[in-house]
Amino acid sequence: MSDAAVVGAGIAPGNGDLPPPAVVVRDLRHRFGSHVAVDGIDLTVKRGEVFGLLGPNGAGKTTTIRILNTLLPVQEGHVEVFGHDVSRSTMAVRRLLGYVPQQLSIEAALTGRENVSWFARLFDVPRRERRSRVDDALETMGLGDAADRIAGTYSGGMVRRLEPAQALVNRPRLLVLDEPTVGLDPIARDGVWQRVEQLRRSTGMTVIATTHYMEEADALCDRVALMHLGMLRAEGTPEQLEQEIGPDASLEDVFRHFTGGSLDDDTKGGLREVRSARRTARRLG
Repeated sequence: MSDAAVVGAGIAPGNGDLPPPAVVVRDLRHRFGSHVAVDGIDLTVKRGEVFGLLGPNGAGKTTTIRILNTLLPVQEGHVEVFGHDVSRSTMAVRRLLGYVPQQLSIEAALTGRENVSWFARLFDVPRRERRSRVDDALETMGLGDAADRIAGTYSGGMVRRLEPAQALVNRPRLLVLDEPTVGLDPIARDGVWQRVEQLRRSTGMTVIATTHYMEEADALCDRVALMHLGMLRAEGTPEQLEQEIGPDASLEDVFRHFTGGSLDDDTKGGLREVRSARRTARRLG
């Protein structure tokens, strides 16, 4: 197999034709002026797993995610996505990704279908496939019946399902979710995660998610990494990390052990509350 064919298949050349991990991060560092946001982290995310990136506000999670998504440059270190160097193969990496950011990414004046269609054009989905891809993404997230409603009338849970629908329209191999359920009540949060988990199981898609909800990470993530002050403090399965703290420890206890911090209470609401929660997260993150 030629190197070109190997790369096209998502296999790293010169590695015995073994498929590379979904994500490899080595000695990653990033600064904003004199502030060190990410301080030498190493991560490997396996194909097909749900990987949780946890930590308090300001830990460096979103900076790491934005570097992975090519939205910030790699200042120091090395990052690969399915064998593609993020610095050298930016467009190839972007074609493999779906991304739900902290910032609200829907347009309230458009319908759900129009929002997803806009992303289909943005991702250069072929015109002949665009309609079916949009319909599939909306149905996958349980929004088929509400597709032609104005998004500004959606509840908070529907907004959060519309955003993954936008990210899924290009059928990504890696879905990156940055605080996807912040501000939602527990029932709406469960609805978002159930849809994502069903999709992961049916497609083998890899998922990386940041969240402040430890019960979400405990129940949904195959492995988690805990960041604090730009550094990686712990990594493993939720069960492994809990056992290291004590026989009856929870992932929330793990969080407190490594950060000394506390977790925020749930909030809930519709589009306005979603936007407010996202704005607060950006200001503090």
